[in-house]
Order: sequence, then structure tokens, then C-alpha cells
Amino acid sequence: MKNHSNSLFSAFVPLLPFMAVVFAGMLATGMTLPVIPRHVHDALGQGTTMVGVVMGAQFLSAFVGRMWAGHIADAHGPRRVAVVGLLAACGTGIVYLASLQFADRVPAAVALVIAARLLTGVAESFLITSVLAWAMARLGPAHTGKVLGWVGVAIFGAVGVGSPFGVALHSRLGFEGVAIAAMLIPLLPLAGVLLMHEERPGAHARARFLGVIGNVRLPGLGLMLCSSAYAMITIFAVLLFVERGWGGGALALTSMGVGFIVARLLFGHLPDQVGGARVTLVAVLVEAAGLAMIWAAPGPEVAWLGAALGGGGYALAFQGLGVEAVRRAPPQSRGAAMGAYVAFQDVAMASSGPLGGMLAQAMGLGSVFLVGAVLAAAGAGVALKLMR
Repeated sequence: MKNHSNSLFSAFVPLLPFMAVVFAGMLATGMTLPVIPRHVHDALGQGTTMVGVVMGAQFLSAFVGRMWAGHIADAHGPRRVAVVGLLAACGTGIVYLASLQFADRVPAAVALVIAARLLTGVAESFLITSVLAWAMARLGPAHTGKVLGWVGVAIFGAVGVGSPFGVALHSRLGFEGVAIAAMLIPLLPLAGVLLMHEERPGAHARARFLGVIGNVRLPGLGLMLCSSAYAMITIFAVLLFVERGWGGGALALTSMGVGFIVARLLFGHLPDQVGGARVTLVAVLVEAAGLAMIWAAPGPEVAWLGAALGGGGYALAFQGLGVEAVRRAPPQSRGAAMGAYVAFQDVAMASSGPLGGMLAQAMGLGSVFLVGAVLAAAGAGVALKLMR
């Protein structure tokens, strides 16, 4: 009989405040995910390459943000990092609103949307890095998989709920309504963050961000491969549905979020129990199958199912590789280690946008999902090396 203390649900109550903070902070990002590509493509008249540049900008700044966030959390505690993340998330809505004042000057409007995406990267990197470091300090390193599991549920729950909500808000109130909501929602958890008990860091010497990259480079490589596949869904799924004349493009993002959450709830205890590398090996193959289904889908239903499998596979791969990364990090530098690990995701997401956009222009939108399937499957080689 399975020991309940080893299950994912044993950590739910201690992690609930952290999940609430992440959910509220990431809901604004989830609302804009299906709206920004269409706003840039339709309202601002840009091609798929520029859509990829705009969407990938977030991950360029997130990479830089994580360099600072993990070190600050290790040295001074995670509270101030979380506050900066929430305020930056609020600022993205303000910049989106400002871009609407330049509707007759498209280059300026596009530049401001890119600026908002850059600020989104800062917000996301500070918020998630701080919450992961905070939660791991609360529960201890033996529960890394559970922390990654539940925080990931909150992130993708926000994406899954936010995507259709953003589309509905856009249809009623336009891009301005989405921008106002993105500005206000991240302020909701601010008081809770200020009141939560904070585990103060010890006086040990700490490695900086660049110092721990070498420790996590192999799990990070695996994360880059499966994150590139995940990026194809988040950036190009809505446009693929439009190109093929299907309705429900935003539901592809929701399906991905549902798949992510279901996988974490059913199997999120496994990386702590059987090892992150073993879980990753199966997860990346499931993700690859999901991307291939989207590529070959004859209708939206198959594409929704493929997105769900892609999200589920990515959920467990991210978690399994994260457990392997934390195992390789100095105990006093786990904030920097998590920042360094997730930075590999940022590199993949930042490059996948423009490269996928160019591929879509040359070979059609469907091709980016086939390439994504190949990249995810290549992550199996990294998992095998970690197992050995």
C-alpha cells in the first residue's frame, strides 16, 4: 500500500498559499496568450515571424530576470522577489494600454507590445523563482517533485482558465479590456505575500546563477528540447486553428493546461519516488506524440487531444528534470539552481518563437508541430544519459 506521505496530495495544504499567489500572478499571462498573437497578426497586420518575435520576447527577459531572482531569493529571502514579480505583472497591462494610443503608428504599437512582453518575462521569472525557492525552503529538498508539481498545477491552471477568459473578454471589450484586467489581477495576492511567513536564508556562501549552470546543464538541455515543443503549442496553436478554418483555437491552450494538471495530479508523485530521469523518459515521448497528433489532425478534436497529451508530457518532463537539477545543486543555492534550470526553458522559448515563425512562413504552420515532435522525442536521449 502506498504511503500517503509520499503522494502528491500530502503537500497540497502547505503549498496552497504559494499556489494561490502563482495562480493570480499568472492568470494575466494566461489571458493574453491567445489574444496577443491575433492582435499582432490581425489588428497590427504583422506576419508569423513577427508574431514569433513578440511572443518570444518574454523568454529573453525571463532568462535575464532569473539571473537576478534566484540570487536575491537566496541572499535576502523570496518575499521581495515575489513582490517585484507581481508589480511587474501589473505593469504589463499598463504598457498594453499605452500601445493602444499608437494604433495609427504601427511600428510604435508593435514596439510597446514587445516591451510589455519583455516586462511579462521579468514578472514571470521573479514570481515563479521566488515561489519555488520559498516553497522548497518550507517543505525541504526531499519534496522538490511535489513543489514543482503543485506550483505547475497553479501555473497551468491559470493558463487553462485565463485563455478562454481572455478570448471572451476580448470579444466583449476588445484589447483594452484584456489590458485592464491584466493590470488589476496581479494586485490581488499582494497583501497575502506581505503577510506570509518567510524562511530567512542562512549565512552560508552561495553560488551565483552562472556558478550553478554547470551543475544543471544536462537536465537543462533536456528542458530546452521539450520546452521548444511546448512553445509551438502556446505560440502557434491559435493561428493553426484559424488557418485550417477550425473554431476553438483557445481551447487548444485550455486542453494543454488540462492535460498538464491531470498528469500532475495522477503521476506527480512519481519523480520523488522512482526518479526524475525515468519519468522524463516516458513523458517526452508522450509529448512528442501529442505534437505529432496536432500536425496530422484532420479536425479540431484530434488537435485538442494532441494539445492535452503535449501538456501532460511536458508537465512530467519539467518536473522530472527539475528533480534531477536540484539533486545536482549546492543546498544553500537552490534558488539560484532553480533559476538556472528554468533559464534553459527561457532560451528555448525565446528562440522557438522567431525560428518557428520563419519555419511557418516557409513550410506552413503545420510544420512547426512536426519539428516540435522531433525535438521532444530527442529529450529521451537526455533522459537515458541521466539514468546512466
